[in-house]
Amino acid sequence: MRREKGGFWIAFCAVFFYPMGWLLGRSRFDGKENIPSTGGALLVANHISHLDPIFSGLVVHRARRVPRFLAKNSLWSKPVLGWAMRGSGQIPVYRESADAQHSLREGTRALSEGKVVVIYPEGTITRDPEGWPMLARTGVARLALSADVPVVPFVHWGTRDVYDGYKRKFRPLPRKPIIVRCGEPIDLTAYRGRPLDAALLREVTDVIMCRVKELLAEVRQEEAPVQFFRRGADS
Repeated sequence: MRREKGGFWIAFCAVFFYPMGWLLGRSRFDGKENIPSTGGALLVANHISHLDPIFSGLVVHRARRVPRFLAKNSLWSKPVLGWAMRGSGQIPVYRESADAQHSLREGTRALSEGKVVVIYPEGTITRDPEGWPMLARTGVARLALSADVPVVPFVHWGTRDVYDGYKRKFRPLPRKPIIVRCGEPIDLTAYRGRPLDAALLREVTDVIMCRVKELLAEVRQEEAPVQFFRRGADS
């Protein structure tokens, strides 16, 4: 299978991401075959650590595709990183602003152009003390229903053991196991073609995130909680 061309900045990022991935943990990538070899795809992940994008990028790149992340717009203002984000075609997210819909339009356009888009629907690393997904934002459902492309759930586990963003603990040694697992595409046929009202978007978001949660339970070999953790529940 021929690798999708990503250009200079994707190659530049790969030079750093592969060694970083090796240094940060003993990583295992399962289910890469569930990422389509061609055409658009929406990859939906849990988010437990600021290290997750490194391993998200690696699993997509190992599947010979180019990842495009929906990421907070503040990253575009950082030296070098901002250049890499712009040059590699990443998609800025302007949360809680009039530009938020623009981000979703850009994501939909990327999917329609046959690109792989990666999204963390929780919007930030989870505040669940046990690392389970929080109640997600509904932008993921709008993306999933606006472009008729495969919606692939995938999860990270182990990255928070290396770097816990809320406790500000970085523990790279000894090297810890990190698992990234991609599941089979989610069948959303029953929801396509219906008016995109708030109720439908909430339902589809929960359907997608339930599959993410189930996949994480498989990796953890634990039973997942029935309810999603809600922001503010820990305060």
